[in-house]
Formats: sequence, C-alpha cells, structure tokens
Amino acid sequence: MVDIATRVHNHNWRIDPIVRSLIDTDFYKLLMCQSIFRNKPDTQVTFSLINRSSKVRLAELVDEGELREQLDHVRSLSLTRGESTWLRGNMFYGKRQMFRPDFMEWFEGLRLPDYHLEKRDGQFELTFEGRWADVMMWEIPALAVLMELRSRAVLRTMGKFELQVLYARAMTRLWEKIEELRAIEGLKIADFGTRRRHSHLWQDWCVQAMQEGLGPKFIGTSNCKIAMRRDIEAIGTNAHELPMVYAALANSDQELAEAPYQVLADWHEEHDGNLRIILPDTFGTEGFLKNAPDWLASWTGIRIDSGDPAAATEIAIRWWQDRGEDPRTKLVIFSDGLDVPEIQRLYARFHGRVKVSFGWGTNMTNDFRGLVPEDRLAPFSLVCKAVSANGRPTVKLSDNPAKAMGPPAEIARYKRVFGVGEQQAQEVEV
Repeated sequence: MVDIATRVHNHNWRIDPIVRSLIDTDFYKLLMCQSIFRNKPDTQVTFSLINRSSKVRLAELVDEGELREQLDHVRSLSLTRGESTWLRGNMFYGKRQMFRPDFMEWFEGLRLPDYHLEKRDGQFELTFEGRWADVMMWEIPALAVLMELRSRAVLRTMGKFELQVLYARAMTRLWEKIEELRAIEGLKIADFGTRRRHSHLWQDWCVQAMQEGLGPKFIGTSNCKIAMRRDIEAIGTNAHELPMVYAALANSDQELAEAPYQVLADWHEEHDGNLRIILPDTFGTEGFLKNAPDWLASWTGIRIDSGDPAAATEIAIRWWQDRGEDPRTKLVIFSDGLDVPEIQRLYARFHGRVKVSFGWGTNMTNDFRGLVPEDRLAPFSLVCKAVSANGRPTVKLSDNPAKAMGPPAEIARYKRVFGVGEQQAQEVEV
C-alpha cells in the first residue's frame, strides 16, 4: 500500500505525474471516441474549461508554469504495449475485441494535440481545438491535472505529520461511508470519480478500499488505468458530448429535434446489452422520452445525471410502462453528485421497481470537506465541455438549468425545439 502522505510530502511530481497514461481516463471516452472515429471523423470541435465554482480562483491558486509542465507531459504520452494488449484482448461487458483494429491502430499512434492557455479574471482559459476524436481525449486529463494541482498547492503548505493526520482522517471518512453502504442488500456501485479526484494515488486507494469493503457490491471503476492495474471491470457508456455535438451540426430545427436520436441510432449499430444505456437529460428528460422512437424503449436502461433523480426515474418508469416494457427489467444508473444519504434514499425508493445501480464520483474520490482550514480542499465543480462544432456553438439544457450552457439565443431556440418549459434550479456543488 502506497504511503500517500509521505509521497505528497516529498513533492516530487516526476515520480508521481498527475496523469500517467492515455488510459488514465474514463472508459466512456474510449467508447465514444471509437464511435466518433467511425461516424464523425472530420468534425472539428473546440473544448473549453468551465469553472462553475467561480469563487475558487484557480489561476491564483495554481502556478501557470506547473500547469503547462503537466499538460506538456500529457502530450508526451502514448499507449504502452501492455495497455494496447489490454484494450485489444480484454473482455468488456462480456464482449471481447470491443475496440476494432482500425480504431486501435489510430489510438496507438495518438498524441494529444496542442492547447491554448491564458489567465483571465483569476481563472484559466484552457481550450483544445481540432478533430473531434483527437481533442475529446483532453477532457479527462485536463480536469484531473487542474484538480490535483489545486490539491497540491494546498498540501504544499502542510508538514509531514499534518499530512499523515489529514489522510488518516480522509481514509476514516471514506471507510465509514463504505460501512454504511455495506448494509444495503443488493447494492451495485461503481467508481465514477476520475474527473474531479483529489489525486491519482487517492483515487487508486479509494478503489482498493471499495474492493475490500464492499466485495461484489463494488462492480468496477470508470478509470481504465486503475481497472487494468486492479483487474476489475471498466465501467462506462456515453455522455452528453455526443448529442451536444450532433445537435450543433444540425442544419434545421427538424434535424435538431432528431439529433439526440441519431446519436443513439449510431450507438445501437455498435453496441448491445449493458452498453445500451440512454442518457436523456442533455435537452430535457421529459421531452426526450416523450418524443423517443419506440425502439429505444427496448434498451437496457437509463442514466440519471441532473435535476431531481427521483422525479426523472418516475418519468422513465411511466415511459417504459406506456410502451409495454416491464420497468423491473430495466437498469437505472444514478450518477449526479451522489453521497451516502442520497444513495440510501434512492435505493430504498426504487429497489424492486427497477434495477438500481450507482456511479459514485467526487464525493468518493475527493471528499476532504472540513479537513483543512478555510475548507481549501473542498471539492468544486470544474468541467471541460465541447463548446463548438464546425464553428457552431453547442448547447446543453440539462434537467437542472444551473448546468445549462451555450449562447442565450441558442438556449432559447433549443428550449423551443425540445419543448422545455419551466425548470427548477438546483445548486451545483460537484
């Protein structure tokens, strides 16, 4: 077991670079990347860093030179032979050779493209532009780098014994959460915490703790590198990025209305089983399901990622029932800002009505709340999103308007096209 406190105290990033591998990323990025490689190879996309917690002034906390050094290190990475062998030969979701030979040949030659970085009003403006399949792979490492540099900036002010106590308290906190979760019969939970983790070493420790503490109730991790190292399932399907870009490419309101379903038609051709999971909230869950083609009702399940998760699940249950499907056979994955009380509440409400699963993220891999003065290690909401495609702005409405993004005029247009009415804003913490 790595002594994290001692490693942090030694402050030698060359031993512990923040991102160690191109597969130190979420599994869904690789699945989406293959789909994009096949279906949208020439689309030009811009990704941009967005700090939704503006009170955290990153450019005043993180040294720009350190940030550039870490980002340049990421650009130097390529797949190792062992990583390529794992991706080519491992079984994912019961399927061998999930990644096609032509995609793997491309991925083995990939080096991430350049970035643009500047400071403005206490924040970093960090953007990535290029072919969609190339630049999309920046999202997870960019977030991981900035989150960990912020952690390191705070930890650098602490002594060796102070660090030992800090990590002992954080470990105890996580273990107490695991003990509470252990009491839930039939629980299925995965680590979704890569993007906003405290650090790579800490995420790896959390995964090992979940393995030991929960046994078969812990079903895997979204992080490919950790899944490979710990010989556990890599978990993930798709994300808002796909419908956001497809929608931006639409040439009319009619094409815009069809874009979220075209995404899933392309996905349907490539994947089956537990990879056929609907993510309906990009432009509003209720409208998405109301207008969805009947063939989507036969899919395995749905992921709930914004708004009121209970309300969205009730909508999904009614939708399945109206289309002659038995909700008890359907999988519902909850993944938005979860912590133990919410997991307990949702499981109690929906267990037996649907198959319930959880993707536990920031509150597992970055819960240092209240453990240092001024709460300087508290998690915050940092995202890296596709903001344009072929020169057109992207839009995300979400079931929580606090997560909406895009130019106001385009947001209004999307709300009209997708029939989104009044929404209840909820505070975004992580």
